[in-house]
Amino acid sequence: MPKARQHAATLGGSPDEVEAAFYEALQSADIEKLMACWADEDDIVCIHPGGPRVVGAGAIRAAFDAIFGHEGSIHVQPEAIRRIDSVASAVHSVLERIDVMTSEGPVHAFVLATNVYHHTPRGWRLVAHHASPGTQDEVQEINQAPQVLH
Repeated sequence: MPKARQHAATLGGSPDEVEAAFYEALQSADIEKLMACWADEDDIVCIHPGGPRVVGAGAIRAAFDAIFGHEGSIHVQPEAIRRIDSVASAVHSVLERIDVMTSEGPVHAFVLATNVYHHTPRGWRLVAHHASPGTQDEVQEINQAPQVLH
């Protein structure tokens, strides 16, 4: 059994565990651990900020390989997570802080990501990761609709 599948077999007790493993794999640039978080479905999808829709495990792997091969370190940290969990699926809205070391020094920004998990025969797995550009500085979140509409 390939190394990634051995890891995948022990992963997936909850969407939170898969999410933690996903972000740990991002931190360590470990493509095998990252891919073990994904479901075995043909239509899994990943969208990076400003990028196209990437469909399928092979294309997703190539996209993350390109990120991991980027010169300079990239650090991704989930800052805040909003969860909607049910019996067989979960949707997490994640505020990610991205720190990139460039030749000019460190640069940081925020990314707003949506991670979708399904409960599969192998446990919980990621089926969609959609990340949108946030802001470079202060992040705002709107929690309630205004009481007065005028």
